[in-house]
Amino acid sequence: MNISRTFIDFFLDRGHVPTTGSTLIPRLGDPVLFTTSGMHPLTPYLEGEPHPLGRRLVGIQRCLRTTDLDEVGDPAHLTVFEMLGSWSLGDYGSSQTLRWGHELLTRHFGIDPGHLYVTVFGGDGQVPLDQESLRTWQELGLPIELTTEDNWWSNGPTGPCGPDSEIFVWTGEGDPEGTPSTDKRWVEVWNHVMMRYRRHDDGSLEPLTQQNVDTGLGLERLTMLLEGKDSVYETSLFEPWMRIVPGLWRLDEQSQRIVIDHLRSSIVIVGDGVHPSNTGRGYVLRRLIRRVLTVLWRDDESRTLSDLPMELFEHTLNHFHQGETVTLVRRILIDEEIRFSNLLDRGRRVLSHERFHKSLEDTDYEYLHETHGLPRELVDSLLQPTA
Repeated sequence: MNISRTFIDFFLDRGHVPTTGSTLIPRLGDPVLFTTSGMHPLTPYLEGEPHPLGRRLVGIQRCLRTTDLDEVGDPAHLTVFEMLGSWSLGDYGSSQTLRWGHELLTRHFGIDPGHLYVTVFGGDGQVPLDQESLRTWQELGLPIELTTEDNWWSNGPTGPCGPDSEIFVWTGEGDPEGTPSTDKRWVEVWNHVMMRYRRHDDGSLEPLTQQNVDTGLGLERLTMLLEGKDSVYETSLFEPWMRIVPGLWRLDEQSQRIVIDHLRSSIVIVGDGVHPSNTGRGYVLRRLIRRVLTVLWRDDESRTLSDLPMELFEHTLNHFHQGETVTLVRRILIDEEIRFSNLLDRGRRVLSHERFHKSLEDTDYEYLHETHGLPRELVDSLLQPTA
Protein backbone atom coordinates (compact mmCIF):
# COMPACT_ATOMS: atom_id res chain seq x y z
CA MET A 1 0.00 0.00 0.00
CA ASN A 2 1.22 3.48 -0.86
CA ILE A 3 0.26 5.28 2.36
CA SER A 4 0.68 8.82 0.99
CA ARG A 5 -1.35 8.03 -2.12
CA THR A 6 -4.15 6.42 -0.08
CA PHE A 7 -4.32 9.49 2.16
CA ILE A 8 -4.38 12.01 -0.69
CA ASP A 9 -6.92 10.03 -2.73
CA PHE A 10 -9.24 9.71 0.27
CA PHE A 11 -9.49 13.47 0.59
CA LEU A 12 -9.56 14.12 -3.16
CA ASP A 13 -12.68 11.96 -3.25
CA ARG A 14 -14.17 14.27 -0.61
CA GLY A 15 -13.67 17.51 -2.48
CA HIS A 16 -10.20 18.50 -1.33
CA VAL A 17 -7.62 20.07 -3.63
CA PRO A 18 -3.95 19.09 -3.32
CA THR A 19 -1.62 21.89 -2.24
CA THR A 20 1.72 22.33 -3.92
CA GLY A 21 5.04 23.42 -2.47
CA SER A 22 6.60 21.19 0.15
CA THR A 23 9.97 22.88 0.61
CA LEU A 24 11.49 23.30 4.05
CA ILE A 25 12.08 26.99 3.29
CA PRO A 26 9.22 29.22 4.59
CA ARG A 27 7.69 31.99 2.51
CA LEU A 28 9.49 35.33 2.26
CA GLY A 29 9.09 37.42 5.42
CA ASP A 30 8.37 34.46 7.70
CA PRO A 31 10.55 34.84 10.83
CA VAL A 32 11.19 31.10 11.35
CA LEU A 33 14.10 29.31 9.71
CA PHE A 34 12.28 26.20 8.53
CA THR A 35 8.75 24.95 7.95
CA THR A 36 7.79 23.20 11.19
CA SER A 37 4.30 21.85 10.45
CA GLY A 38 1.85 21.15 7.67
CA MET A 39 -0.20 24.23 8.54
CA HIS A 40 2.79 26.57 8.57
CA PRO A 41 2.60 27.61 4.88
CA LEU A 42 -1.16 28.06 5.24
CA THR A 43 -1.09 30.53 8.14
CA PRO A 44 -2.44 33.54 6.16
CA TYR A 45 -5.36 31.45 4.89
CA LEU A 46 -6.15 30.04 8.32
CA GLU A 47 -6.38 33.65 9.47
CA GLY A 48 -9.00 34.43 6.82
CA GLU A 49 -7.22 35.27 3.57
CA PRO A 50 -8.99 33.42 0.70
CA HIS A 51 -6.93 30.51 -0.65
CA PRO A 52 -6.72 30.38 -4.46
CA LEU A 53 -7.42 26.63 -4.44
CA GLY A 54 -10.56 26.83 -2.31
CA ARG A 55 -11.65 25.89 1.20
CA ARG A 56 -10.79 22.18 1.29
CA LEU A 57 -7.11 21.30 0.96
CA VAL A 58 -4.93 18.20 1.32
CA GLY A 59 -1.18 17.80 1.09
CA ILE A 60 2.14 16.38 2.20
CA GLN A 61 4.54 18.84 3.80
CA ARG A 62 8.12 18.09 4.73
CA CYS A 63 9.00 19.65 8.07
CA LEU A 64 12.06 20.27 10.23
CA ARG A 65 12.01 20.69 14.00
CA THR A 66 15.14 21.61 15.89
CA THR A 67 13.15 21.42 19.14
CA ASP A 68 13.21 17.62 18.82
CA LEU A 69 16.99 17.33 18.30
CA ASP A 70 17.64 16.02 21.80
CA GLU A 71 14.98 13.36 21.35
CA VAL A 72 16.38 12.04 18.08
CA GLY A 73 17.69 8.56 18.77
CA ASP A 74 14.46 7.30 20.32
CA PRO A 75 12.09 5.14 18.24
CA ALA A 76 9.84 7.91 16.89
CA HIS A 77 11.50 11.36 16.65
CA LEU A 78 13.09 12.68 13.47
CA THR A 79 14.64 16.03 12.53
CA VAL A 80 13.12 16.07 9.03
CA PHE A 81 9.81 14.29 8.61
CA GLU A 82 6.72 14.35 6.40
CA MET A 83 3.32 15.50 7.59
CA LEU A 84 0.14 14.38 5.86
CA GLY A 85 -2.46 17.10 6.30
CA SER A 86 -6.06 18.02 5.55
CA TRP A 87 -7.59 21.45 6.01
CA SER A 88 -10.98 23.07 6.14
CA LEU A 89 -10.74 26.83 5.70
CA GLY A 90 -14.08 27.91 7.11
CA ASP A 91 -15.87 24.92 5.57
CA TYR A 92 -16.72 21.79 7.63
CA GLY A 93 -16.25 21.42 11.38
CA SER A 94 -14.95 18.99 13.96
CA SER A 95 -17.61 16.29 13.62
CA GLN A 96 -16.89 15.85 9.90
CA THR A 97 -13.09 15.75 10.21
CA LEU A 98 -13.21 13.23 13.07
CA ARG A 99 -15.61 10.93 11.18
CA TRP A 100 -13.34 11.02 8.14
CA GLY A 101 -10.33 10.36 10.35
CA HIS A 102 -11.99 7.31 11.84
CA GLU A 103 -13.08 6.05 8.40
CA LEU A 104 -9.65 6.44 6.82
CA LEU A 105 -7.78 4.74 9.65
CA THR A 106 -10.16 1.80 10.06
CA ARG A 107 -11.60 1.10 6.58
CA HIS A 108 -8.74 2.20 4.34
CA PHE A 109 -5.65 1.60 6.49
CA GLY A 110 -7.15 -1.44 8.22
CA ILE A 111 -6.54 -0.45 11.84
CA ASP A 112 -8.72 -2.37 14.29
CA PRO A 113 -11.28 0.11 15.77
CA GLY A 114 -10.79 -1.70 19.08
CA HIS A 115 -7.17 -0.54 19.07
CA LEU A 116 -8.07 3.16 18.96
CA TYR A 117 -8.35 5.63 21.82
CA VAL A 118 -9.05 9.36 21.51
CA THR A 119 -8.46 12.44 23.63
CA VAL A 120 -10.69 15.51 23.71
CA PHE A 121 -10.28 18.98 25.22
CA GLY A 122 -12.04 18.88 28.58
CA GLY A 123 -12.36 22.63 29.13
CA ASP A 124 -10.61 25.19 31.30
CA GLY A 125 -11.33 28.62 32.76
CA GLN A 126 -11.54 30.26 29.33
CA VAL A 127 -12.91 27.64 26.94
CA PRO A 128 -15.59 25.03 27.69
CA LEU A 129 -15.46 21.28 27.02
CA ASP A 130 -15.36 20.46 23.28
CA GLN A 131 -18.87 19.04 23.20
CA GLU A 132 -19.03 18.45 19.45
CA SER A 133 -15.88 16.31 19.36
CA LEU A 134 -16.93 14.43 22.49
CA ARG A 135 -20.37 13.66 21.05
CA THR A 136 -18.89 12.53 17.71
CA TRP A 137 -16.52 10.04 19.31
CA GLN A 138 -19.28 8.75 21.58
CA GLU A 139 -21.45 8.09 18.51
CA LEU A 140 -18.52 6.24 16.88
CA GLY A 141 -18.10 4.15 20.02
CA LEU A 142 -14.48 4.96 20.86
CA PRO A 143 -13.03 5.25 24.37
CA ILE A 144 -12.36 8.90 25.26
CA GLU A 145 -9.97 10.62 27.65
CA LEU A 146 -10.54 14.29 28.52
CA THR A 147 -7.49 16.50 29.05
CA THR A 148 -6.84 20.25 29.07
CA GLU A 149 -3.28 21.29 28.16
CA ASP A 150 -2.58 18.18 26.06
CA ASN A 151 -5.59 18.94 23.89
CA TRP A 152 -5.03 22.61 23.28
CA TRP A 153 -3.10 23.57 20.14
CA SER A 154 -1.31 26.84 19.47
CA ASN A 155 1.46 27.84 17.10
CA GLY A 156 3.02 30.15 19.67
CA PRO A 157 2.12 32.43 22.59
CA THR A 158 -0.18 34.49 20.35
CA GLY A 159 -2.13 33.86 17.15
CA PRO A 160 -4.57 31.16 15.95
CA CYS A 161 -5.29 28.37 18.43
CA GLY A 162 -8.00 26.03 19.61
CA PRO A 163 -8.95 22.67 21.09
CA ASP A 164 -7.74 19.52 19.38
CA SER A 165 -8.64 15.86 19.39
CA GLU A 166 -5.90 13.27 19.08
CA ILE A 167 -6.25 9.70 17.84
CA PHE A 168 -4.03 7.05 19.44
CA VAL A 169 -3.25 3.48 18.32
CA TRP A 170 -2.48 0.59 20.68
CA THR A 171 1.01 -0.83 20.04
CA GLY A 172 1.29 -3.26 22.95
CA GLU A 173 0.84 -7.01 23.08
CA GLY A 174 -2.57 -8.38 23.94
CA ASP A 175 -5.72 -6.40 24.62
CA PRO A 176 -5.46 -2.62 25.03
CA GLU A 177 -5.29 -1.28 28.57
CA GLY A 178 -4.88 2.05 30.32
CA THR A 179 -5.33 5.41 28.60
CA PRO A 180 -3.08 7.58 26.40
CA SER A 181 -1.92 9.60 29.42
CA THR A 182 -1.24 6.55 31.60
CA ASP A 183 0.27 4.01 29.15
CA LYS A 184 2.97 4.83 26.60
CA ARG A 185 1.95 1.90 24.43
CA TRP A 186 -0.80 4.18 23.16
CA VAL A 187 0.93 6.09 20.33
CA GLU A 188 -0.53 9.29 18.93
CA VAL A 189 -1.03 9.07 15.19
CA TRP A 190 -3.34 11.89 14.07
CA ASN A 191 -4.14 15.30 15.54
CA HIS A 192 -7.28 17.21 14.52
CA VAL A 193 -7.12 20.88 15.52
CA MET A 194 -10.31 22.96 15.68
CA MET A 195 -8.83 26.40 15.11
CA ARG A 196 -11.51 28.60 16.63
CA TYR A 197 -9.67 31.39 18.48
CA ARG A 198 -6.91 33.99 18.32
CA ARG A 199 -4.87 34.57 21.46
CA HIS A 200 -3.77 38.16 22.11
CA ASP A 201 -0.68 39.45 23.93
CA ASP A 202 -2.62 39.80 27.19
CA GLY A 203 -3.66 36.12 27.04
CA SER A 204 -7.27 36.83 26.12
CA LEU A 205 -9.01 34.82 23.42
CA GLU A 206 -11.06 36.18 20.53
CA PRO A 207 -13.24 33.86 18.39
CA LEU A 208 -12.00 33.68 14.80
CA THR A 209 -14.47 34.86 12.18
CA GLN A 210 -13.39 31.86 10.09
CA GLN A 211 -13.48 28.56 11.99
CA ASN A 212 -10.92 26.13 10.57
CA VAL A 213 -9.83 22.52 10.86
CA ASP A 214 -6.14 21.64 10.60
CA THR A 215 -5.07 18.00 10.82
CA GLY A 216 -1.60 16.47 10.91
CA LEU A 217 -0.65 12.82 10.48
CA GLY A 218 3.07 11.93 10.57
CA LEU A 219 3.91 9.69 7.63
CA GLU A 220 6.85 7.94 9.29
CA ARG A 221 4.95 7.22 12.50
CA LEU A 222 1.88 5.95 10.61
CA THR A 223 4.13 3.72 8.49
CA MET A 224 5.68 2.32 11.68
CA LEU A 225 2.24 1.47 13.07
CA LEU A 226 0.88 -0.05 9.85
CA GLU A 227 4.02 -2.14 9.27
CA GLY A 228 4.04 -3.30 12.90
CA LYS A 229 7.56 -2.04 13.59
CA ASP A 230 9.04 -0.88 16.89
CA SER A 231 10.71 2.24 15.46
CA VAL A 232 10.41 4.50 12.41
CA TYR A 233 13.94 3.40 11.42
CA GLU A 234 12.79 -0.18 10.87
CA THR A 235 10.14 0.83 8.33
CA SER A 236 10.39 0.56 4.55
CA LEU A 237 11.04 4.33 4.43
CA PHE A 238 14.50 3.76 5.93
CA GLU A 239 15.27 0.43 4.24
CA PRO A 240 18.47 1.41 2.39
CA TRP A 241 19.82 3.35 5.39
CA MET A 242 19.32 0.45 7.79
CA ARG A 243 20.76 -2.00 5.23
CA ILE A 244 23.92 0.01 4.49
CA VAL A 245 24.95 2.09 7.52
CA PRO A 246 25.43 -0.78 10.05
CA GLY A 247 27.87 -2.37 7.58
CA LEU A 248 29.83 0.87 7.20
CA TRP A 249 30.26 1.85 10.84
CA ARG A 250 29.81 -0.15 14.05
CA LEU A 251 27.57 1.98 16.29
CA ASP A 252 25.25 1.43 19.23
CA GLU A 253 21.53 1.71 18.44
CA GLN A 254 21.05 5.31 19.57
CA SER A 255 24.19 6.54 17.80
CA GLN A 256 23.16 4.72 14.63
CA ARG A 257 19.76 6.40 14.68
CA ILE A 258 21.31 9.86 15.24
CA VAL A 259 23.75 9.34 12.36
CA ILE A 260 21.04 8.10 9.99
CA ASP A 261 18.58 10.85 10.93
CA HIS A 262 21.09 13.69 10.73
CA LEU A 263 22.62 12.53 7.44
CA ARG A 264 19.22 12.01 5.85
CA SER A 265 18.05 15.40 7.15
CA SER A 266 21.22 17.11 5.91
CA ILE A 267 20.69 15.70 2.41
CA VAL A 268 17.11 17.03 2.39
CA ILE A 269 18.18 20.48 3.65
CA VAL A 270 20.89 20.76 0.99
CA GLY A 271 18.36 19.48 -1.54
CA ASP A 272 16.21 22.51 -0.69
CA GLY A 273 19.11 24.81 -1.53
CA VAL A 274 20.71 25.45 1.88
CA HIS A 275 24.52 25.37 2.30
CA PRO A 276 26.46 25.19 5.58
CA SER A 277 27.20 28.56 7.18
CA ASN A 278 27.63 30.22 10.58
CA THR A 279 24.15 31.75 10.72
CA GLY A 280 20.50 30.89 10.16
CA ARG A 281 19.51 27.82 8.17
CA GLY A 282 23.08 27.10 7.20
CA TYR A 283 24.09 26.90 10.85
CA VAL A 284 21.36 24.32 11.59
CA LEU A 285 22.74 22.25 8.70
CA ARG A 286 26.31 22.71 9.96
CA ARG A 287 25.28 21.55 13.46
CA LEU A 288 23.66 18.39 12.07
CA ILE A 289 26.71 17.44 9.99
CA ARG A 290 29.12 18.16 12.82
CA ARG A 291 27.05 16.14 15.28
CA VAL A 292 27.21 13.18 12.89
CA LEU A 293 30.98 13.51 12.59
CA THR A 294 31.41 13.87 16.36
CA VAL A 295 29.52 10.60 16.87
CA LEU A 296 31.45 8.81 14.12
CA TRP A 297 34.89 10.02 15.22
CA ARG A 298 34.29 9.24 18.88
CA ASP A 299 35.39 5.65 18.23
CA ASP A 300 37.32 5.89 14.95
CA GLU A 301 38.77 9.08 13.44
CA SER A 302 39.29 7.39 10.07
CA ARG A 303 35.53 7.32 9.41
CA THR A 304 34.44 9.68 6.64
CA LEU A 305 31.25 10.74 4.87
CA SER A 306 32.91 9.77 1.59
CA ASP A 307 32.19 6.17 2.70
CA LEU A 308 28.48 6.82 2.04
CA PRO A 309 27.38 5.20 -1.23
CA MET A 310 25.51 7.20 -3.86
CA GLU A 311 22.45 4.99 -3.30
CA LEU A 312 21.62 6.75 -0.03
CA PHE A 313 21.82 10.20 -1.61
CA GLU A 314 19.72 9.08 -4.59
CA HIS A 315 17.10 7.36 -2.44
CA THR A 316 16.63 10.41 -0.19
CA LEU A 317 16.55 13.04 -2.95
CA ASN A 318 14.15 10.94 -5.03
CA HIS A 319 11.83 10.30 -2.08
CA PHE A 320 11.55 14.02 -1.36
CA HIS A 321 11.25 14.90 -5.06
CA GLN A 322 14.27 17.19 -5.00
CA GLY A 323 16.10 18.35 -8.08
CA GLU A 324 19.60 18.90 -6.66
CA THR A 325 22.18 16.57 -8.25
CA VAL A 326 23.52 13.75 -6.12
CA THR A 327 27.15 14.67 -6.76
CA LEU A 328 26.60 18.29 -5.66
CA VAL A 329 24.88 17.30 -2.39
CA ARG A 330 27.60 14.74 -1.64
CA ARG A 331 30.33 17.32 -2.37
CA ILE A 332 28.77 19.85 0.02
CA LEU A 333 28.68 17.31 2.87
CA ILE A 334 32.27 16.19 2.28
CA ASP A 335 33.52 19.79 2.04
CA GLU A 336 31.91 20.48 5.40
CA GLU A 337 33.63 17.41 6.85
CA ILE A 338 37.03 18.72 5.66
CA ARG A 339 36.27 22.16 7.12
CA PHE A 340 35.28 20.63 10.48
CA SER A 341 38.36 18.41 10.57
CA ASN A 342 40.60 21.40 9.95
CA LEU A 343 38.77 23.37 12.65
CA LEU A 344 39.29 20.56 15.16
CA ASP A 345 43.00 20.42 14.37
CA ARG A 346 43.30 24.19 14.83
CA GLY A 347 41.29 24.01 18.04
CA ARG A 348 43.54 21.34 19.54
CA ARG A 349 46.64 23.38 18.71
CA VAL A 350 45.22 26.59 20.20
CA LEU A 351 43.90 24.91 23.34
CA SER A 352 47.25 23.22 23.99
CA HIS A 353 48.60 26.67 24.92
CA GLU A 354 49.22 26.99 28.65
CA ARG A 355 46.85 29.97 28.79
CA PHE A 356 43.93 27.52 28.51
CA HIS A 357 45.14 24.95 31.06
CA LYS A 358 42.54 26.18 33.54
CA SER A 359 38.79 26.67 33.90
CA LEU A 360 37.82 28.96 31.06
CA GLU A 361 36.02 32.24 31.64
CA ASP A 362 33.62 34.04 29.30
CA THR A 363 36.46 36.27 28.04
CA ASP A 364 38.41 33.14 27.02
CA TYR A 365 35.44 31.78 25.09
CA GLU A 366 34.94 35.15 23.37
CA TYR A 367 38.62 35.28 22.37
CA LEU A 368 38.58 31.72 21.03
CA HIS A 369 35.44 32.37 18.99
CA GLU A 370 36.32 35.81 17.62
CA THR A 371 40.02 35.19 16.98
CA HIS A 372 40.13 31.50 16.07
CA GLY A 373 36.54 30.74 15.00
CA LEU A 374 36.03 28.15 17.74
CA PRO A 375 32.42 28.01 19.02
CA ARG A 376 31.91 27.50 22.75
CA GLU A 377 30.37 24.02 22.40
CA LEU A 378 33.32 22.90 20.26
CA VAL A 379 35.83 24.22 22.81
CA ASP A 380 34.00 22.36 25.58
CA SER A 381 34.01 19.12 23.60
CA LEU A 382 37.76 19.42 22.90
CA LEU A 383 38.49 20.07 26.57
CA GLN A 384 36.55 17.01 27.75
CA PRO A 385 38.91 14.31 29.01
CA THR A 386 38.95 11.27 26.75
CA ALA A 387 37.85 8.03 28.33
